[in-house]
Amino acid sequence: MLFLLRFYSDSVGSMHYSLTRSNGITITNANSKICCIIIFNNYVPTWFHHLCKPDVLAVEPNKLIRVRIASTTSLASLNLVIGNHQMILVEADGNYLQPRVIDNLDIYSGESYSVILNTDQDPSMNYWISVSQRGRKPPLPLPALTILNYKTISAVNVMPSFPPPLSPAWDDLLQSKNFTNTILGLQFNGDFPHPSAIPTPPIDGYVKWSIKNIYLVLPPTPYLGSLKFGLKNGFNATTPPETFPSTHMEIVDVILQNANVLGESVSEFHPWHLHGHDFWVLGYGDGKFSEENDEKNLNLVNPPLRNTVVDFPYGWTAIRFIADYPGVWPFHCHIEPHLHMGMGVIFAVAVDKIKQIPDGVLNFGLTAVTAPTTSNKAVGPLEPASLFHYLMYMAVVISFYVTYIQDSLTW
Repeated sequence: MLFLLRFYSDSVGSMHYSLTRSNGITITNANSKICCIIIFNNYVPTWFHHLCKPDVLAVEPNKLIRVRIASTTSLASLNLVIGNHQMILVEADGNYLQPRVIDNLDIYSGESYSVILNTDQDPSMNYWISVSQRGRKPPLPLPALTILNYKTISAVNVMPSFPPPLSPAWDDLLQSKNFTNTILGLQFNGDFPHPSAIPTPPIDGYVKWSIKNIYLVLPPTPYLGSLKFGLKNGFNATTPPETFPSTHMEIVDVILQNANVLGESVSEFHPWHLHGHDFWVLGYGDGKFSEENDEKNLNLVNPPLRNTVVDFPYGWTAIRFIADYPGVWPFHCHIEPHLHMGMGVIFAVAVDKIKQIPDGVLNFGLTAVTAPTTSNKAVGPLEPASLFHYLMYMAVVISFYVTYIQDSLTW
């Protein structure tokens, strides 16, 4: 498995600021023992940091190998390419796809894929694996490089004979859309489920992300505790104009509409992630979604089943899911600063069907200093958390939120 992430050489205290100004990208193996970013000059590797050593993806010749790839970035959109090798895309976010041959792979924060790699090239050579950043203006971090090594030769003493492969240009939006639009799920068996019937202005003096001008602020008190026990003032209960799912097994359609952000003529990639559920990706489009023109073109035959999906700049993305899992589930942009600046909503699904809540879930906020048991007899009396525990938790939440608001003003 290959983990793709951002690499920060700064101190822990400057990590938040570095989210938008980090030093590079890394690739690690499943054990995550050492990073493997390298900077190349005339394609001769130089190890960037004293903690980094060459890491390799070692393979046997003439095999078909499944490689799992996951992006754990907090901000960056990435593209992966393997020198002299094509890949067969077979899985996304834990769900199988119609197999498709690809030359490179776009991957956004929170996404995961599986590809089949055919190790049928010259086994006397090593090959570059390169990961580049996409969708953000230069200056960009240098590509992360590691080695695809056929075990017949040394992984570190024999450098690849060819330059590292190039990813598409950072602003090649057409390539990204073509890649995403050709990801198809397996043929759906039976009847596909159908449901029943401008720039964002500053909010309270701050630049924040919002949905229908309502921005998400994660509260100290767990949503599940507030809803289950009927606590007042546990969170901002203002709802957007549209009706959100509330009925168990309800079929829900969501249109993610991307618009201007932070200024005129600026729009960004947003990888959206839903907790607790998978969803079908029904389609993508440019401009504003039109029920009259776009709905008839949605894919209701073989849409891919995902839990993370990209919303392209100035475009829309349509998804559908069945609210079949009781709970309180965030749906949010997986770019970490965007989440903490308000880009998210909460789906409360059939909370009344939840019989028991583990005590540990409620040891925060209002549920940590009260013992509401009348609404849920399956939960015994809660041990109130100490005042120190509660104040420390509040301090962390406030500090975390203020840091992101301050950072947002530099965007």
